[in-house]
Amino acid sequence: MEYSSFNYNKIKKDYLKFIKKQKVLSEPFRDQIGQLNNFYLPICLKIYKSFRKKNKSTIIGLTGGQGSGKSTISKILKIILKKGFNLNTVIFSIDDFYKTRKSRDLMSKKISPLFKTRGVPGTHDTKLIFNCLKNLKKSKFKNFSIPTFDKSKDERNPKKKWQKIRKKPDIVIFEGWCVGAKPQKKRDLIVPINVLEKEKDKKGIWRKYVNNELKKNYKKIFKYIDKNIFLRVPNFKYVFKWRLLQEEKLIASSRGSRTMSKDQIKNFIMYYERITKEMLKNYDKESHIVIKIDKQHRLSSIKFN
Repeated sequence: MEYSSFNYNKIKKDYLKFIKKQKVLSEPFRDQIGQLNNFYLPICLKIYKSFRKKNKSTIIGLTGGQGSGKSTISKILKIILKKGFNLNTVIFSIDDFYKTRKSRDLMSKKISPLFKTRGVPGTHDTKLIFNCLKNLKKSKFKNFSIPTFDKSKDERNPKKKWQKIRKKPDIVIFEGWCVGAKPQKKRDLIVPINVLEKEKDKKGIWRKYVNNELKKNYKKIFKYIDKNIFLRVPNFKYVFKWRLLQEEKLIASSRGSRTMSKDQIKNFIMYYERITKEMLKNYDKESHIVIKIDKQHRLSSIKFN
């Protein structure tokens, strides 16, 4: 491997320390050193080379189904990029940009009741995301803040709790379940994909609006991404299984009153099903790095395109 200034032992130590903390509320991390050597280090080398080529802030879009491990993997990459390559890395999620409950309530009255539930394109503040990415790309950097969202309260946090960016980052990891998603053709929207669409979106108003958002506002945002990483889950049923695990973590770490039951999660992921399945069909060819995740939630293979 070609590393310019590289302290493997330091990376290994900090990586294992991070994994140990994560284990408390997670499935066991298997083959920890193998995953470090065969996945995380090669990915970081690729990111480093991409950064050195232009010497400008590089935006990495990291996407995958709910519960695929985006947040954990983002944090591991940040540790390695800092310790191994001395790169200042900022992480944020598309989830941080969900519209306020008040805004979504308004959408639910004006467009479709389904917009009351956060998740799909249309429920994010795209103007805020666009301005954020634009600020990060500017050569003359000015301090600014990135919103944060409390899922247990289903509400955006007050500004004093936003993430403050005081230094121009070298690397930005922009993660989210639909980051980089493409719109479908109109004919593909006609047939409902699940019970939710069949019973609560009979005229297709909700799914057409979501698709149109991808076509317009989200396309403008995703153009800022320099490299895409896709975490490919085995199939959609594992989204439910792993999303359930996520909720257990949320319950254990939060005092919020808006955590969900098993049945509520089953209903909740129906909102995500159409786009997730579409990405599983087509997103490999759009990605610079594809990581396959096996049924035991392990990174099983990696492909650089």
